[in-house]
Amino acid sequence: MSISLLIFTAAAFLLAGFVKGVLGLGLPTVSMGLLAVAMPPVHALAIVIVPAILTNIWQTFVGPYLRDILVRLWPLMLGLAVGIRLNAGMMTGPYARYGSILLGILLVIYAVVSLRKFVFTINRRDEKWTGAIVGLVTGVISAATGVQVVPSMPYFQAIGMEKDELVQALGVFFTVATLALAFNLTAAGVLDESTALPGVIALACSFTGMATGQAVRTRLEPDVFRRWFLISMILLGIYLAGAASYEIYFA
Repeated sequence: MSISLLIFTAAAFLLAGFVKGVLGLGLPTVSMGLLAVAMPPVHALAIVIVPAILTNIWQTFVGPYLRDILVRLWPLMLGLAVGIRLNAGMMTGPYARYGSILLGILLVIYAVVSLRKFVFTINRRDEKWTGAIVGLVTGVISAATGVQVVPSMPYFQAIGMEKDELVQALGVFFTVATLALAFNLTAAGVLDESTALPGVIALACSFTGMATGQAVRTRLEPDVFRRWFLISMILLGIYLAGAASYEIYFA
């Protein structure tokens, strides 16, 4: 990897870590979206995977709700892992060139849904079967794009968890996802020693960005920051989908 690409990777993870520090989420989404500007999604995911696993494991065990989360949401986690495994070859197979288009579309959908703040609820008695479906669909999409925000985020909002429990539940969810994705990448021969240096840089920059974001969080207006972050994701998604489409169909 060239020096300029390493610098770009470091900047992407500093920004992604900062967003996670301020909002409590967004590291894989932001880093995948930015890195996909300069490299195929499968190579971006190979760099993202280790920082994502470590930051999510930390988030998983900060809080007293782990047992309750596993009992309540195990169908969601199982569906997620199965979906990622079922679609394992999407990033490296013949359709891999469409990954940037799908990733761009996904970023736009996620940002628009989040900006609109759609409000709906799922009854507790329906959580398990709906969770299994949501997990499966999210896993299939994640195996192709490396992100897990659609349709899982609307589902988490709909089941009505308390704030601290929700943060820990997201940590568990993303840990399952990143571990399953790491298995796919290893099996495909993508996750190897060549990703070690950018992975170390990404990890250091992620934690630096997170620490900075947490330090300035009280000085920012979270809602304003979130709104501009989502608008930026729409623009990035449009650029990714448009540039990849042009390269495939017109270049």
